[in-house]
Amino acid sequence: MKEHSVLESTNPDLKSVARRLPIGSEYQRNDTTHFRVWAPAAQAVEVAFEDGRLVPLQPEKGGYFSGLAASQPGDRYRFRLDGDRAYPDPASRYQPDGPHGPSEIVDPSAFSWTDQAWRGASLKGQVLYELHIGTFTREGTYAAARERLHSIADLGVTTIEIMPLAEFDGRFGWGYDGVDLFAPSHLYGSPDDLRGLIDHAHRLGLGVILDVVYNHFGPSGNYTAAFSRSYMSTRYPNEWGDAINFDGDDSAPVREFFIANAGYWIDEFHFDGLRLDATQQIFDASNGPHILTEVGRRAREAAAGRTIFVVAENEHQDVALVRPIDANGYGLDGMWNDDLHHSAMVAITGHREAYYSDSTGEPQEFISAAKYGFLFQGQRYAWQHKRRGTPTWGLPPWAFVAFLQNHDQVSNSGHGQRGHQVTSPGRWRAMTAYLLLGPETPMLFQGQEIAASAPFVFFANFDRDLAAAVKKGRAEFLAQFPSLVGADGSLMDPGDPSAFERCKIDWRELDMHRAAHALHADLIALRRVHASIFGGPPEHLDGCVLSNSAFALRYFSSDHSQDRVLLINLGSDLIRKSFGEPLLAPPAAADWHIEWSSEEVRYGGQGTPELWPGEAWRIPGECAVVLAPGSQREPLLGPWSPKEI
Repeated sequence: MKEHSVLESTNPDLKSVARRLPIGSEYQRNDTTHFRVWAPAAQAVEVAFEDGRLVPLQPEKGGYFSGLAASQPGDRYRFRLDGDRAYPDPASRYQPDGPHGPSEIVDPSAFSWTDQAWRGASLKGQVLYELHIGTFTREGTYAAARERLHSIADLGVTTIEIMPLAEFDGRFGWGYDGVDLFAPSHLYGSPDDLRGLIDHAHRLGLGVILDVVYNHFGPSGNYTAAFSRSYMSTRYPNEWGDAINFDGDDSAPVREFFIANAGYWIDEFHFDGLRLDATQQIFDASNGPHILTEVGRRAREAAAGRTIFVVAENEHQDVALVRPIDANGYGLDGMWNDDLHHSAMVAITGHREAYYSDSTGEPQEFISAAKYGFLFQGQRYAWQHKRRGTPTWGLPPWAFVAFLQNHDQVSNSGHGQRGHQVTSPGRWRAMTAYLLLGPETPMLFQGQEIAASAPFVFFANFDRDLAAAVKKGRAEFLAQFPSLVGADGSLMDPGDPSAFERCKIDWRELDMHRAAHALHADLIALRRVHASIFGGPPEHLDGCVLSNSAFALRYFSSDHSQDRVLLINLGSDLIRKSFGEPLLAPPAAADWHIEWSSEEVRYGGQGTPELWPGEAWRIPGECAVVLAPGSQREPLLGPWSPKEI
């Protein structure tokens, strides 16, 4: 992010101060720090240091206050408003005692980066891995996560996606209730510990993106209203309290706050991109560029020549998010694909309830998802009693992030059960093959590759009244699942520390579950070796239904010599004398052979029987197989014989 001078300041002593961000405290390298805050609700603002000093700030146009004060990194402070109460800095870079405590001055330039050769990451070709710092390791720290990154890199993952880190209240939580958006949570370590994690990831060849929440502030520890009530808007309904004011009165400084935040994580922490949470709850009816467009632009500017990507979660499946800006889009790179997840869970569990009720889990859904991304592109969505989605025509398949597990979906099972725990081993292996060999950008959830036994439930640590409200709200949300009605007594209390502790990955299971790890590693390797096949353009893919539980995807190469067929059978053995299906035809003068099978013994399978016994087809049940062109066969056209007439 480029530094800029505070040219709008009315104080001549401050005109030459260089800043990286429009607000917050910034150390100036000479035992002084520049402070700037937007506080239009106040007449006077002072920096109140923990040592008792009070330093007045000078007013600027538009409700800003700024000034220099003798101080250095490590000093702690608050902003005192109108000689009364003092509050943490809304743009604090570190809250060492949590959101209610003082802010700490941080010098981001003090960290010694070693990733100068790292050029970033684009979405195409990625294999993502979502993790939560607090439960990814037993210690739950940035430093401990750093020491585990080698196993993720060895697996073949290319980029990790870290769940939100902005400071939040309590001793544990998912991170989606952040209140200090520029301060990495003190629960996991210092800002430099986070920088060390990312620097090490880059040394291992791993990209790192961050999940950010720009649709609401958390319910506890948010002091922005003391500085200005214009941070929030009551114009729009919001699932988690008041929406952010991106288009109302005094919204310009609010927009600046969030846009600067997007660039901050890229610039000062070297993140390789962002994942934008619940963008359907980000409202902007202003006449200028949409706030999401500006967030994406600033993030790319802050990368200063590195490549980054920005992925959005959007319940409405509005693909305008990933359309180019010059085509009336927002210019982001990718979107999460819930449709595929829902089809997969229905197919492997047989359960259709709540938001799964519009999915059938039938083979055609998997073919359509592979070819078109979203399944709902404007049709009526019965569960929501309205239309859902927009057409995806022209979008590349890697623009859709596919997954069988993520933080929400595992938690929404009620008991936090993992996918491998709710279906048969064979079906899970087959569906894993579909995910990791599919054309969309695949994403794993922490521990998925080792069949982790740790659940992932919702957990949040608040005071008694708010904790009771959270517990009640969680129970009401899960009530949409008839299978969980009456199970309240067995559901984990989100505020119970044991709920958090149970979710921590036990990495000793890496040795215990080598079969699961081998499955994921081999599939990712196969995807990488044949990147031009499995990650090719949409016109190089077609599919066909083979039975009510089996289907095939055909990946085409330019001359067909490198074609591949992925067979998926989620039902019983499929035995047919023949298939009148062109997509199963081998390339000219070649026969198919099995390149890979989910039934290999090393994955926990029973071994793959011959697919063509007696020249018929026998596709094993609950199995995935990759076919590749094999040896040359005899010509189909031999000497003419009257018997052939």
